[in-house]
Amino acid sequence: MEERANQDNIPPLQIGLTYNIKKNIKSEIIDIEAELDSMDTVQAIKAALQSDNCQVELMEADDSLPARLAAGPPHIVFNIAEGIQGRGREAQVPAILNYLRIPFTGSDETTLSVALDKALTKRLLASYHIRTPQYQIISQAHPRMTGHIRYPAIVKPNTEGSSKGISDMAIVTNRQELYKLSGQNIAWYRQDMLVEEYIAGREFTVGILGNGNEIRVFPPMEIVYLNRKSNYNIYSYTVKQNYKQLIRYDCPANISGETEKEMVRTARRIYEILACRDFSRIDFRLTEQGVLYFIEINPLPGLAPGYSDYPMLAEFSGMDYRMLVRNICRCALKRYNLDFDFQ
Repeated sequence: MEERANQDNIPPLQIGLTYNIKKNIKSEIIDIEAELDSMDTVQAIKAALQSDNCQVELMEADDSLPARLAAGPPHIVFNIAEGIQGRGREAQVPAILNYLRIPFTGSDETTLSVALDKALTKRLLASYHIRTPQYQIISQAHPRMTGHIRYPAIVKPNTEGSSKGISDMAIVTNRQELYKLSGQNIAWYRQDMLVEEYIAGREFTVGILGNGNEIRVFPPMEIVYLNRKSNYNIYSYTVKQNYKQLIRYDCPANISGETEKEMVRTARRIYEILACRDFSRIDFRLTEQGVLYFIEINPLPGLAPGYSDYPMLAEFSGMDYRMLVRNICRCALKRYNLDFDFQ
């Protein structure tokens, strides 16, 4: 491997793969580790990146990571780490990498901090006239509503992803139900709850890859709920765990050309407003009247093969898993002007 690299006068690309994995923590909260990755996903990403001119080193994002990175920094880090704790946990590894001047894939610490805070993201995007459901925050310090919100409403942790804290009972229809559920969730998840007007209608997700003039927006994918009897369909933790029985993914979505253009255009605009980099996934709801609502963005979307939405979006567009992972890395390499033989 080294001989070939030297002959071409290009050193082998050294990639560090940073991650946080599930530890099988025992808890009464069934989704306590929902955001974390399995070792299978980590190994799948490593296999996709590894080649005769590329070496991948696994780097778990634990207390030893800063010293490990400083002692032997790779050329670039492929980052999927969710962080340890706190409202800005997804920013922890990118902040360390920027401090050490190590290039990395994905959005930086500022974008990840803002995007993980659902209410802050909505407030920012609303200033750009991006339509989003009405919402309020309920906290331990302020456990009561300060104004009016239309019911039904959905209650979810304000700084979580992967549908963590969104149960099948997340929809409330009055204040009594709201206070009961929000009080329970605040105690369990130890953070503010976002109370958001429930938007009846169809649900979509849009994937984005790239930067600048090379941004590619994958065609929208619809999450079709198979339980026609339910009054409220939400992409809950239970639904994601049992997706083969409860939902169907339609891509390309059965929508008009104008609706697709609006969704793609809005997704790209959100991506650019929040200064996302390399890849992201954005969720929408579409009412029966055709009104589009932004729900949330994930600039660090899951990459579990055969399970996560983002790889599905890419696959529906003709990009298999290996190609997707390598394309994410290529986007970052180009952004940093790093010249390596990474095909």
